[in-house]
Amino acid sequence: MKMWNEKGQFDYDGCVQVGTTINYGNNDSVHVTAENYTALRSVFIGRVVEVGTSYSSPAIDSMGDWFITQLNEPGMMEYVGVILVREGYAIRESDTQIRVIR
Repeated sequence: MKMWNEKGQFDYDGCVQVGTTINYGNNDSVHVTAENYTALRSVFIGRVVEVGTSYSSPAIDSMGDWFITQLNEPGMMEYVGVILVREGYAIRESDTQIRVIR
């Protein structure tokens, strides 16, 4: 599936409820736990925020900033944002904004 920026591809195993293994690049992968998803959603639920896809300097108070601050995982919102929307946990408000709905 396409990344948030729609320029690259990735796939994943699992789901938000049990955690995901995100496969990207040249055989790279990262695991995002169900607890990570729950924590992220609880911080941002109901708000329209910047998704924060930058690997080095995502917008302050964006989901990408949260991932770096809490999990030391830069650039994950390229994937996690798409997963949240695909599984019905969020709405893509614009090219740069997302809203967690559950």
